Amino acid sequence: MLEIEYEFGDRDLVHYNELQIDQSENLQKKLKRNRLVFPGILALFGLFLWVYYSDYRTAIYIVTISVCWAVVIPQIIILSFRKQVLKSYTKKEKAAMFGHYTLRIDPKALAEKSPSGKNKMPWNTILRIEHIRDYIHIVLDNGAALVIPIEKVTSGNVKDFTRQVKKMIDLYG
Repeated sequence: MLEIEYEFGDRDLVHYNELQIDQSENLQKKLKRNRLVFPGILALFGLFLWVYYSDYRTAIYIVTISVCWAVVIPQIIILSFRKQVLKSYTKKEKAAMFGHYTLRIDPKALAEKSPSGKNKMPWNTILRIEHIRDYIHIVLDNGAALVIPIEKVTSGNVKDFTRQVKKMIDLYG
């Protein structure tokens, strides 16, 4: 049976939640608004001051603020989100989530050994396996996913493992 071992940490949890943001239309609209609409209005106001009142000094300040807003504020929002993600879990939940994982392919299920204990996920409950950035996501039918950071795999062949998981999902799915 194929098996991989890896370490899962807070950075990996944040990565998965950032992917959820990337896929959320509502949050993308809010980021776009902070990145474009408000700074655009400020920049237009600055140009208005320059053209109609010849107040180039104030116009330059306002346009500079709008550019800084467009660049800096979305980054601050993302940093704030990262902190909120980590604060949303208790120490007990983090202890059960972060640490050493072992995944083994069994004929009837994907066996997981994690800090929270042992678990078997039948193949028909696994929807798909995805390779996104430097991570492998095994998406379950309950909306959760196993996130495997490729760079933190300590034992086993990731390519062979993902190929076999895909075969098992196709066979039982």
